Amino acid sequence: MSSASEGRIRRSSVSLLTPPPQCVTLLTDDGVPVEAVYEPCTRRSGSRGAAPADTTAIVVAHGFTGAVDRPAVRRAARVFARHAAVVTFSFRGHGRSGGRSTVGDREVLDLAAAVAWARELGHRRVVTVGFSMGGSVVLRHGALYDAPAHAGARPGTDSAVPGAYADAGAHADAVVSVSAPARWYYRGTAPMRRLHWVVTRPSGRFVGRYGFRTRIATEDWDPVPLPPVAAVPRIAPAPLLLVHGDRDPYFPLDHPRMLAEAAGPDGAELWVERGMGHAENAADDALLDRIAAWATDGTTA
Repeated sequence: MSSASEGRIRRSSVSLLTPPPQCVTLLTDDGVPVEAVYEPCTRRSGSRGAAPADTTAIVVAHGFTGAVDRPAVRRAARVFARHAAVVTFSFRGHGRSGGRSTVGDREVLDLAAAVAWARELGHRRVVTVGFSMGGSVVLRHGALYDAPAHAGARPGTDSAVPGAYADAGAHADAVVSVSAPARWYYRGTAPMRRLHWVVTRPSGRFVGRYGFRTRIATEDWDPVPLPPVAAVPRIAPAPLLLVHGDRDPYFPLDHPRMLAEAAGPDGAELWVERGMGHAENAADDALLDRIAAWATDGTTA
């Protein structure tokens, strides 16, 4: 799977004339059409009716085999909308988006397009919330897309990715990663071994396409994208929240702990959720509500 060029994101290819919720097709920097939905904040007091500039927008990055119309994604959007405006979208190869899934590599461009759209709609503060694969994508996106005020403040890069990219439209002001891996190619659990079969074998990709409605690229990563554990130290000074369940069947607790340690002192807040399984399907409304409250802390949203 080829690593993407982390360049500027093209503007939406669809006119924003649809009344809320707005459904559009965004065009990524590498030309992939991505379906996206915008929903304003539904809170009855405070932010309801406020201008976008005065409210936070939460951009939701779903897990592998998810999509904008999946029940768990819609439920997360409904809960988040009590606190903020919400942008949901389908990663490439998922739902009605074009292209093929690269399982966390070029998906960073899909997220950047969604963040840029939220800012085009008028939101000055944008928070990314990612689950599982989406959790790894928000970490990498947070490391690569920097606010202009902080440009050049992050460590240097390696050969797999360009330097930190200053872009007023594509950066996140805070990052929330839920149920994310710390490192690539992990096969230490049965669910992850099954996932690797789906991604790497022709019969597995057939199951992914027709069983999970997910179209998967056949090429190997070349070069290998920046691993999550290497991305987290580069997210500061943006706030970072890591959330993980103690019953996650995919990634045991050494993954979030490794990420928190890599972030350094005060670099990340870690919530280990008792009894929680994996990603958006396991996140109950109470947890989603707490995540949204964290994401909008200190704002009118």
